Amino acid sequence: MDSVKRTLAEQFPLGVWISAEIGELKVNNYSGHCYMELIEKSERDGTPKAKASAAIWRNRWGMLSAHFRAATGSDLTAGMSVLLKVSLSFHEAYGLTLVVNDIDPTYTLGEGERRKRETIAALEADGTINLNHELPFPTVIERIAVISSATAAGLQDFRRHIAESTYRIEIELFEAIVQGALAEESIVEALGQIAACEEKFDAVAIIRGGGSQSDMECFNSYTLASHIAQFPLPVVTGIGHDKDSSVVDIVAARSLKTPTAVADFLVALAEGVMTEAESLWERIGVAANHLLTSHSARLAHSSAKLLGGCTSLLGAMNSGLQRAEVGLRHATERLFESHRSRLAVAESATRASSPERLLAMGFAVVRSGGKVVRDASMLSEGDRVELTLVGGTKNAVITNKE
Repeated sequence: MDSVKRTLAEQFPLGVWISAEIGELKVNNYSGHCYMELIEKSERDGTPKAKASAAIWRNRWGMLSAHFRAATGSDLTAGMSVLLKVSLSFHEAYGLTLVVNDIDPTYTLGEGERRKRETIAALEADGTINLNHELPFPTVIERIAVISSATAAGLQDFRRHIAESTYRIEIELFEAIVQGALAEESIVEALGQIAACEEKFDAVAIIRGGGSQSDMECFNSYTLASHIAQFPLPVVTGIGHDKDSSVVDIVAARSLKTPTAVADFLVALAEGVMTEAESLWERIGVAANHLLTSHSARLAHSSAKLLGGCTSLLGAMNSGLQRAEVGLRHATERLFESHRSRLAVAESATRASSPERLLAMGFAVVRSGGKVVRDASMLSEGDRVELTLVGGTKNAVITNKE
């Protein structure tokens, strides 16, 4: 065992810098020591290919953790990629331990940026990076599915701003962990729950309060970003950071800095719809008034033309009736005159052929047996006849018939 210790001390007298991912991290509250499990993952599929135990003793832990926090804005946590300077310690009972003596915070920040660029490149290769922010927002936003921690201060600010607006926007919370190693899986699960009833909602809001740069690591995850990029509803993010945007912000339909800004954005959409509706209503009123005025003028003009036309027509008809009356009167007079002439002629003819005139001319009316004798063959010798002459009636007997 001593030879192992001597060999390690001889081979690594000044320690060595190693890069790894923190698999687990625990601080012993009694001793003050920090214990970690370091993992090296395969670049091909991300599965662990090597593990080692590491420790930061109490006398170094306070200084290193404070230094890391000041540089990155967050505490050392599981899931981080770190660059550590370690010395090798071998104990007969506990085996080999890596003792951490120093840490480089810039590596952690740089590693996060590298992963972010890789995620963006993968989404671009998939052709999905622009899918969500190409989705149109509904004309009216009424129902929002919110993914957030139930205790997040940002959620309370979001609710308050929505409630203070004059528009009715319904909120349904899908609770999730929104920072740390479990955030990615938790948010993806919440998205799945929303997708199962997507017809109930107009959009999705992912919100959280402010946090450190390292807390944003989950929002650069390919899995989470891919789910959001391909989500069937528009996604709005307000995950509380001012300096940089995450991959989730890039793929979401709309990215805003804070939950309050998300609420204001949704309220502004409603205000825009209401303003447009009021503008349209006003334009409809103006158009209707213009149309009514135009039609009133046309009706008045048509009424005047109709009245004038009726007056002209009635005048023309009246003149026609007067002419017809005169014509009828003249025609009647001519007809009466014609009939009078014909009657006069008939009267003259009647007078000329009247029995009295014929009798006066020497003719007589012969009756036999009360009947007018029209033909001599009707009489025989000895028949008694009655002769009507101008002066009166005489009786006679047929004595001779020739």
